[in-house]
Amino acid sequence: MAAPLAAVAAARAGGGGKPVQVGAVSTPQDDSRWRWRIVNYAGEVVEESRDSFPTIASAVEHGSKRLKQMDAVDNSVPYQPHRSTRRLRVP
Repeated sequence: MAAPLAAVAAARAGGGGKPVQVGAVSTPQDDSRWRWRIVNYAGEVVEESRDSFPTIASAVEHGSKRLKQMDAVDNSVPYQPHRSTRRLRVP
């Protein structure tokens, strides 16, 4: 299981799109090394590095560079885990 996003750098996807996140993750199989992961506004993984890095900072730095190269626009819809109860409150 991957560690929670330990470092996050917000960036704007090309042309004023919604923000996407560049984060660093580490798993037990990585032996204390880090990979960058680009996640869209809906929480879906867009891309993950194949290489691993010795520090969180270096992983996020390389991920941010890749994000700029991608020049993608995020049109995803965020997941809504709960429903509004407005219908119960309005007479």
